Amino acid sequence: MSRQLSGPGQDLEGYRDYLRLLAQLQLAQALQAKIDVSGVVQQTLLEAHQKMPNCAASGSDQLAAWLRQILAHNLADEIRRVKAEKRDVRRERSLNAALQQSSDRVESWLTAQQSSPSLAARRQEQAVRLSAALAKLPPAQQEAVVLRHFHGWPLAQIAHHLGRSHAAVAGLLKRGLQQLRELLADLE
Repeated sequence: MSRQLSGPGQDLEGYRDYLRLLAQLQLAQALQAKIDVSGVVQQTLLEAHQKMPNCAASGSDQLAAWLRQILAHNLADEIRRVKAEKRDVRRERSLNAALQQSSDRVESWLTAQQSSPSLAARRQEQAVRLSAALAKLPPAQQEAVVLRHFHGWPLAQIAHHLGRSHAAVAGLLKRGLQQLRELLADLE
């Protein structure tokens, strides 16, 4: 699954952790237990690989948008399968928009909005590296960091959700962010 789009840095496999993070951010906790996020991401990468000859994406930001669109359709299919509801096109569109918002949150966490295409491509590459680094954190640290910095949950809510004390969650966040910084420095 390492098909190249047009040059270095366009490897589909490199987007696996990024897509997994976006999917996890979109699924409610109850649905995460019922939907295999890794399977949805694998299906997304498989479809992207098969459709690669027809892909018109010319840069990493366009490739990421194309992959998010495929992911949105696959997530909608899985949610529909789990909930056994009729097809609702409005829900599919809102999921696509929500995935774009999640992607924007990941990118905004890295840097302020800037307008040049090269900076947009660099932000996209940083978002992919951030996703890969997050995937390497221990699960408790990863969940605490995602809940705090992507969902904006307060410390008390995270502590209640994880069934841990405030001090334990603060420690998870501190160690998680420290390890994340180290991993990001290593990836650069």
